[in-house]
Amino acid sequence: MTKVTVPPESPAEEIRLREALEERYLAYALSTIMHRALPDVRDGLKPVHRRLLYAMRQLKLDPNSGFKKSARVVGDVIGKYHPHGDSAVYDALVRLAQDFAVRYPLVDGQGNFGNIDGDNAAAMRYTEARLTRVAELLLEGIDEDTIDFRATYDGEEKEPIVLPANFPNLLANGSSGIAVGMATNIPPHNVAELCDAALHLIKFPNASAAKLADLVPGPDFPTGGIMIESKESVAEAYATGRGGFRVRARWELEDLPRGGWQIVVTEIPYQVQKAKLIERIAELLMAKKLPLLEDVRDESAEDIRVVLEPKSRNVDPLHLMESLFKTTELESRISLNMNVLDGGQVPKVMSLRDVLSAWLAHRKEVLVRRSRFQLDKVERRVEILDGYIIAFLNLDEVIRIIREEDEPKKELIRAFELSDTQAEAILNMRLRSLRRLEEMELKKEHKALKAEAKRLRALLKSDEAQWKQIDGELREVKKEFGPKTPLGRRRTTFGDAPALEDVPLEAMVEREPITVICSAKGWVRSLKGHAENTGDLKYKEGDKERFVFHAQTTDKLILFATDGRFYTIQADKLPGGRGNGQPVRFFIDLDDGHDVVAFFVHDPERKLLVASSSGHGFIVPEAEVVALRRPGKVVLNVSGDVEACALAPVEGDTVAVIGENRKLLLFPLSEVPEMTRGKGVRLQKYRDGVLKDVKCFTLKEGLTVVDRGGRNRHFDRLKDWLGARAQAGRLPPKGFPHGETFGPKI
Repeated sequence: MTKVTVPPESPAEEIRLREALEERYLAYALSTIMHRALPDVRDGLKPVHRRLLYAMRQLKLDPNSGFKKSARVVGDVIGKYHPHGDSAVYDALVRLAQDFAVRYPLVDGQGNFGNIDGDNAAAMRYTEARLTRVAELLLEGIDEDTIDFRATYDGEEKEPIVLPANFPNLLANGSSGIAVGMATNIPPHNVAELCDAALHLIKFPNASAAKLADLVPGPDFPTGGIMIESKESVAEAYATGRGGFRVRARWELEDLPRGGWQIVVTEIPYQVQKAKLIERIAELLMAKKLPLLEDVRDESAEDIRVVLEPKSRNVDPLHLMESLFKTTELESRISLNMNVLDGGQVPKVMSLRDVLSAWLAHRKEVLVRRSRFQLDKVERRVEILDGYIIAFLNLDEVIRIIREEDEPKKELIRAFELSDTQAEAILNMRLRSLRRLEEMELKKEHKALKAEAKRLRALLKSDEAQWKQIDGELREVKKEFGPKTPLGRRRTTFGDAPALEDVPLEAMVEREPITVICSAKGWVRSLKGHAENTGDLKYKEGDKERFVFHAQTTDKLILFATDGRFYTIQADKLPGGRGNGQPVRFFIDLDDGHDVVAFFVHDPERKLLVASSSGHGFIVPEAEVVALRRPGKVVLNVSGDVEACALAPVEGDTVAVIGENRKLLLFPLSEVPEMTRGKGVRLQKYRDGVLKDVKCFTLKEGLTVVDRGGRNRHFDRLKDWLGARAQAGRLPPKGFPHGETFGPKI
């Protein structure tokens, strides 16, 4: 048997997991921030957009040229510059062509490029594209050494690091993106206003944020709308680079025959998909959460036309729209977070002044580099023209040298003290250029170029002259995209903050009379109208009538329970009268171990006397008992075996209290304190038993009690039962009903 010797394993290199993860995650984060999510402050573009525009320029897809298939553009981009998926590149191309997504489109699209409903664009093999005038301005001067280039991912091509950007693209078109640990969101603005702010910054570099906010009063969205943010809030957002803007849909009232009307929405907030907006409104309508709205229709063609039908013509249009603004995307908040790459390297949140100043500094650098490039080009041409002129002045000798000399280039340099460039140009001159007219043209061109070189030198030496030329370029951009042009006119207007901050319930719900019914077992429902005879109503087996009262659909209904809490139910939320209704616990969070003490219509001007079984109680304003949440609002503190057991409206000057021991006590109402929450003071003292009921009345008018048969019993000789609060009392007068209660009080 052969023995196999296994060689020892080579020692593995130790890698600390924490350090390795930190290093790799940091590399990923930087890549995301620098090359994917954040735009460059100078041209306002991310790498994919910059590569798209550059590739389209290389394909000669200028605004005046023909279209080419989008697939051709995408192929060039991913093949030469952007090694990522074709769908991501095509999506970026599509967005640059959508006039509802980009304020100043950079791509002129032909074909189906999607719509505001959220429908996708057609496949790239069906659509065609070319550059727009705005994109042409961004690329203007790119071949004149205005910016730096770098090698592409495979080293076979060159791509621009940044574009010359003779257009304030970052603010004009905005940008959004999510990186690692940071994000950016910049809404679009009006370019004419941006030019005004930039022109002001040229004259006053330290201009205040308030002044810039006057020149740029707010975003200008491609979909229009009405911005209702205050000037102070806008100025603060631009000063800090962070904030937000509230934008509402634009709507108008359209009259119909017979006094009817409908609302037509003509513009919706930015980045809201119309189809999803209408779907959301329809869902709320089906869920009965828009009681003022009857129907919604989409009658849009090329323009937006969303029709809203009110429930009735008596509805207030302002209240209807307020309810929709609060519950749907007809009002949207657009955030501002101007987190950009400063100089293409450093992520930084900039103010409006910082962004405009960085763009102006870039424009100045572009101007200087372009001027140097043009000066070098002019000087080279002047040098050649000097050689041509020498040749024309010595034409016969030049011809002899060319015909007879073995090395005419060297002889020309020696004979006329020419440079190598001049001699080469003379040798390459065509014979037809030797005519007299051509000599005159050369001298004319020479003179013009000398003047141009002088101008360029003066421009490069003068900071003031450079800013003056940038000023002129800005004015040209403003003129081309000014407020009088179809593309440049402001689309988003300004309005005041809404006056109707809180829409009253009366406006949200159509006011109708109802009869509220609550059974002994807590099943609640409502009947239309104010029913007078409810004796024929049917209940579940073993159940019976307990609370029946009239109300309006706009009323708040207050429920007082044995746990000392008050609960609030909107009257319009009650189920209809068919069937047995629904358990009251369906609307509120009332524990199974507790029961309803009182159920009535809310009156904010009234006060209530509440009492517990231990004989304690106090007065509480009814305006303080409204509960905003399902768990209710604690008012009367109870614990152990003690429960809330009685409630009476405060009226008159005397309180009547009766206990389980059938002892009646009357005392002045002034002895009961007013509180918003607590245990209260002792109303009646008991040796055995508990408090059963309380009532407030006017002593001079006497005490009226309702017996079990519904008959009123009146007592006016009550001197023997008068006393002080917290006494025991005595047996009630002769004829007082049995049951230890005073009957219904609300």
